[in-house]
Amino acid sequence: MPTLDDILEHIGEFDCYQKRAFFVLCLLSAAFTPIYVGIVFLGFIPEHHCWSPGVAKLSSRCGWSLEEEWNYTLPKEVIHGDSSTSQCKMYDVDWNITDLNCTNPLDAFANKSDIPLTVCQDGWSYHYSGSSIVSEFNLVCENAWKLDLFQSCVNVGFFIGSISIGYMADRFGRKLCLLITILVNSVSGVLMAFAPNYTWMVIFRLVQGLVSKGGWLTGYILITEFVGLSYRRTVGIVYQVAFTVGLLVLAAIAYAVPYWRWLQLAVTLPNFFFLLYYWCLPESPRWLIAQKESDKALKIIRRIAKGNKKKLPPSMENLQPEEEVSEKLGPSFLDLVRTPQIRKHTLILMYTWFTSSVLYQGLIMHMGIAGGNVYLDFFYSALVEFPAALILILTIERIGRRYPWAAATLTAGMACLITALVPEDLYWLKVAAACFGRMGITMCYEMVCLVNAELYPTFLRNLGVLVCSSMCDIGGIITPFIVYRLANIWHELPLVVFAVVGLTDGVLVLLLPETKGKTLPETIEEAENMHRQGKHKEKIIYLNVRSSDMKN
Repeated sequence: MPTLDDILEHIGEFDCYQKRAFFVLCLLSAAFTPIYVGIVFLGFIPEHHCWSPGVAKLSSRCGWSLEEEWNYTLPKEVIHGDSSTSQCKMYDVDWNITDLNCTNPLDAFANKSDIPLTVCQDGWSYHYSGSSIVSEFNLVCENAWKLDLFQSCVNVGFFIGSISIGYMADRFGRKLCLLITILVNSVSGVLMAFAPNYTWMVIFRLVQGLVSKGGWLTGYILITEFVGLSYRRTVGIVYQVAFTVGLLVLAAIAYAVPYWRWLQLAVTLPNFFFLLYYWCLPESPRWLIAQKESDKALKIIRRIAKGNKKKLPPSMENLQPEEEVSEKLGPSFLDLVRTPQIRKHTLILMYTWFTSSVLYQGLIMHMGIAGGNVYLDFFYSALVEFPAALILILTIERIGRRYPWAAATLTAGMACLITALVPEDLYWLKVAAACFGRMGITMCYEMVCLVNAELYPTFLRNLGVLVCSSMCDIGGIITPFIVYRLANIWHELPLVVFAVVGLTDGVLVLLLPETKGKTLPETIEEAENMHRQGKHKEKIIYLNVRSSDMKN
């Protein structure tokens, strides 16, 4: 009996019907961007200093500008040789004394260093025309860890949601799962925009994390199950390019709407339109075949054929699953570490997923505290993801996987190191190096998604991808703490950490076998012998819903 791939060769592997479905699902991919990296704008940290009602009255009486007020009334601190106004300390002085003058209100003290200091007692003043969750909920100084927690909770949601949503999609169907995640994501996003306090904001963001990544992955799974064998790899890459388009759109919206609540609404409300997928998209025919519902699958196949203006041959009306289960026993976690080569692959791939997440999210977060124009920097760095995808498409079938992968990771690590060491007066060079790092780590993300599945035998493939890619979310959980806490010690220290992590990964990748032109392993023995296996006709694989996502 013919498989679905055999049928698609006759009715169109990637024709009009699949292209329309692919387009609408790419919109979903682009809409995932604000949840994954929205912290750059939602959690923007503006310049801030202690606020005091007494200082405010004195400033009003003297007619000071904000800069003059800070210069006259706030202590100085030296960080790495640079003197700046303290953001978290203030003079312990009664500013309501009437004889304080306007030119030097602290001249009564012979030495300013003798004036006692105290922490900010009455909040902070922010030098920012818009608003962010930082300025509204005062997530600075001793409360700065709450910003880290905000982003970490999203990644905790990603980690839990990817596994649970993956199970739901396998159990109840791709389309139903997709619609539920869209609805929950949209409602929780709107509720977050109206959150009355920090606690509720984090709760709603956590809910978004629980469903958004799983929904993004389900969209990827759904479209790859509609296209033919030879188009799945390209469709997977372009689906992620749509995510990059979302980065550009996010930068534009954030620039136009510098108030975090309105920004949250602006990027959330369009998600409600995705509920129209109920009428636009059918259920996955592959899933229906796997569930032994061939009659329903056949109706969808006829619908695809009609949309492609082709006819289904009568000889192909009997369907069978594409892959029979060859193992009597299911896969075990021990299978990932029981044999030497697979154990090596598992450990390296876990570290690579971790590296990809830490460097990708870390570079974006560090951009938000770099002190430049965050909108332009975000826009420029997003543009480099397009050539990253193009380079990947052009090289993996010609050169192979391993060397472009290692080169991309080493480039990302070296770029982080250069960015950290370049002086501030060469800001253009820092931005250029950071963009190269972003391009390198984007390519690394693409490669690990592809190669991860090519290194495991068939019965172990889904579990292997799931376990290894879970480190992606673990990396996302700790990245905010690396960026925001280490930056307090030295602004460029997070980049040095990223460089060490990336360079190490670039070397480890070279220890993996080349998979270009090799058949997929069917057994553990074949997987163990991949480093000695010759080239054969390559099979193009498909990651099913139990695999982790392609980007975060």
